[in-house]
Amino acid sequence: MNTIEGLFARSPTLSPDMGPRAMLLALLLAFVLGQLIAWLYKRTHSGLSYSRSFTESLVLITMVVALVMFVIGDSLVTAFGLIGALAIIRFRNVLKDTRDTVFVFFALVLGMALGSQRHGPAIMGTLLLLSATAYLHWTRFGTNGIFDGHLSFRIQEGGSEHDTFGVIQRFCRRFRSLSTRRGAGVTEYVFVVSLRDTRRGDEMLRDLESLGSVGSVSLVLQDELSEV
Repeated sequence: MNTIEGLFARSPTLSPDMGPRAMLLALLLAFVLGQLIAWLYKRTHSGLSYSRSFTESLVLITMVVALVMFVIGDSLVTAFGLIGALAIIRFRNVLKDTRDTVFVFFALVLGMALGSQRHGPAIMGTLLLLSATAYLHWTRFGTNGIFDGHLSFRIQEGGSEHDTFGVIQRFCRRFRSLSTRRGAGVTEYVFVVSLRDTRRGDEMLRDLESLGSVGSVSLVLQDELSEV
């Protein structure tokens, strides 16, 4: 316990060491911890907007901010000069996902902590964030909805709805009709379905088509975190 408290303790009378060795240690820690953040972001990312450059930026942002803290040091003049220099740069990249903003913000805070040589809080905070992110991802926290996707098909006149629904029931834990449209000799159905095993979706489609009277069968599985 005393060791952990010693990592967080800082004497108010001692200024941080701004020498080359301290800077090298801070940059190495920023590189390692930034990679941990970027790796977990990649493993837990869901959706269509994944970017390799964004993942690399998480590592580089952590290192750059740590270096900036060393450049500023205790100089108020340097801090204002850096703010003026950064104001010239226009950042036009728009983050589509709030989760991406969280990772960028944490990379900034982590870089500030390492640059000011608060290594204990930086390491502890990174481990806690990684644990929280992994927990939220693998427990599917916040998922709204009990269905996996949409199943649509057509039954020709004279076909057996009982046999068709029997096939669906064999592969699905639950299903519910969204719409039924009757035309000339054809009835079109759209269902929301929750599959017993999402890997057997193609097998269900083949069994439906094998009935003969069922056609235009399609299954669209959705991702609760996907975005367009």
